[in-house]
Order: sequence, then C-alpha cells, then structure tokens
Amino acid sequence: MIKDLNLDTFPKDWKVLPFGDVCEISGGSQPPKSTFIYEPKDGYIRLVQVRDYRTSKFITYIPKEKAKKFCSKTDIMIGRYGPPIFGIFRGLEGAYNVALMKAIPNRELLDYEYFYWFLKTDSLVKFVEKTSKRAAGQDGVRKEVLYTYPTPIPPLTQQKQIVAILDKAFAAIGTAKANAEQNLKNAKELFESYLQNVFENKGDDWEERKLDEVCTIISKLIDPKELQYQELIHIGAGNIISEKGTLVDLKTAKEENLISGKFLFDETMVLYSKIRPYLMKIVECDFKGLCSADIYPLSPFKDKVTQSFLFHLLSSSHFTEYAIAGSQRAGMPKVNRKHLFDYSFYCPSIHEQKQIVKKLNALSAETKKLEVIYRQKIADLDELKKSILQKAFSGQLSN
Repeated sequence: MIKDLNLDTFPKDWKVLPFGDVCEISGGSQPPKSTFIYEPKDGYIRLVQVRDYRTSKFITYIPKEKAKKFCSKTDIMIGRYGPPIFGIFRGLEGAYNVALMKAIPNRELLDYEYFYWFLKTDSLVKFVEKTSKRAAGQDGVRKEVLYTYPTPIPPLTQQKQIVAILDKAFAAIGTAKANAEQNLKNAKELFESYLQNVFENKGDDWEERKLDEVCTIISKLIDPKELQYQELIHIGAGNIISEKGTLVDLKTAKEENLISGKFLFDETMVLYSKIRPYLMKIVECDFKGLCSADIYPLSPFKDKVTQSFLFHLLSSSHFTEYAIAGSQRAGMPKVNRKHLFDYSFYCPSIHEQKQIVKKLNALSAETKKLEVIYRQKIADLDELKKSILQKAFSGQLSN
C-alpha cells in the first residue's frame, strides 16, 4: 500500500483494497517475427500491438496456433512499456503481444466502466511511472508493484452513478476541446491560405526566376573541433521546430562535442533542412553559427530577394510540394541541391517583397497569439479532466 494514503478521506461506505485483490493482470505473448504476415489469411489472427491503437498502418497477422493470449474489443488493455508507460486502450480484438497486458477486474466488486476510468487517474499513472524505473533493462509496468496500489471501491450503485457523471462531464469537455482544436486549426490555415495566395496570385510586373537566380550557397564545410568554432551555436535538423521557424535546445560545438564537418552560417542566411522536406524545417537566421551538413545555408542575392521573403517562399505549400515530389522521384527522403535550385517561381520587386513580408509578419504574429490562447484552452481542459477524475475516485464528486 502507499504510505501517504489517508483512508479517512474516503466515504465510510467505500472499501479500499489492493489492486491485486480486485483485478488480475494477464500479460501477452510474443510469437516469432518469422511468422508475421501483413495481409489477412485463413488460419491467421490479428496480432494486437500498442501502436495499433494509434494507427492502422502496420496491421500484422500470425498463425492461430501461435496465438496464446486473446483480447476482445471491450477488454481493457494496458501498455506495458513506454512511451507512454501505462497507456489504457480498448477497441481491438485478436491475439495481444508481450507489450500489452489485459486487465480483468472482479465484476462482483467493480463496474467495468468505473474501473476503466480509475485506470486513467493521474495519481495511479504517476505511481506506475515512478515505480517503473529500473536500474537495468527496459522500463515497464511492474505487475507486482501495481498489485499493491490502493483501489477505492464504492458500492456498485455509486460506481454507476460516478460513471454517469463522468460521461456527462467528459462529453462536454470533449466538445469544448474539439472546438478549441478546430479553432487552432483554423488559425493555422488562415496564415497558410494567405501565404499560398501571395505566390499563386502574382502581380503583372513579377518576373519568373529559378531559385539559383536569387540565392546561393557560399558556405564551406569546416572542422568544428578547431578552437575558433568551439563557442559557436550549432543547429541540426532536430533543433528546428517543423513549420514554425523556431529553434530549441541549442548548444555550442564544444558542448555537443562535434567532430564531423559543419557549415558556417550568418545572420543574412536562411537555413533549409534537406531531410524529409514534408517536415518544413526552415529558419531565418539572426546570428552566426554552425549548421549540420544536412541543412542548406542559403545566402540571398540582396538585389534579387530579401532574407524574409526567401524564408516565406520556402515555407509555402507550393515549394514544399515541389520539394517532396523531387525527393520521391530520387527515392530518398531529402532534397538534392540541383532540384532545390531548379525551383521556378514568380518574384516581385524588392520593394514589394518588403510590403508582402510586413503583412505576412503581422498576420503571423496575430496567428501565434491565437495559437497560444487555443493551446492553453486545450491544456486547461486536459487538466480539468484529470481533476474531475481525481475527485471521482476520492469520493468528492457530486452531481
């Protein structure tokens, strides 16, 4: 049992029993990978894996005679390993693998829906996360420790009442969250639509150009181990947030102990990550530093294109689609230099570029403000759901 648990906080007619006294956990089994197939076939059964609850892209089947543990769509399944550890799932049927466990509650003591929601309480999740850490081997749910966790058990009639209250509250929260997520999506699409419109509706005096007519790569690979480069910030693709043009977790060449060749860049350049172009990892630089060899440091010709206009051009859906198409033809998830510089577009004058960028930046600033508001709303709703769950399983929830 948990030392800090105060039994006096629960209603008098509630029981509190160790998890293992009210629920059996049945671990999965792992058939040989050599038996896997990826299309349905007579004599085969679906192998249910944790990832299947997130996507249907990797459906796997195994021979029925190799299947040992089975689950139905209504069974409560627990993710044994992370991330995240102790995910709670249901909705699939088949034979489940070793990364899943089936929760089998005592139906004489526990309402099925009540127990499902109990498994999602923040205090239980944190307990499992804390006790899953191991000095050696893979972190995962430790069944013997989980069995010690105190499980609050109201009378069955109260359990059903609690479930009814939760269903009603979570339906309202779900609607509010869906609205916030749609508003967030709309805010993003507003800016993307305006950006796309800029490059689709060219002015009469815009000139058709290829990218190599407005920018180039002047940087050479350097040795980051040299003393003169040790204190420079290094940017890799992992430091660039997709579609945002912002940077995270930056460190110096010395801190990263870099050894392979890197490009020098300065505050006049635009960095474009050539790996997996659909990720849209692009940065408008405002300092000097080093970047990965998998990033193109593009130097704009000042009389042809501004740094900010080039940044927005590379962020447009038209360019991204072009980049993706080129990487697919090459059979590699990256944009080669020739394909990059062959990109053709209509380019306005420097004066008009500055006017366009001014409008784009203003709209971007407003969009980001809205995104912050909606993201906070979504986070608040998630916290509210956790709070309601916690109250429900400590006897503090009322109609």
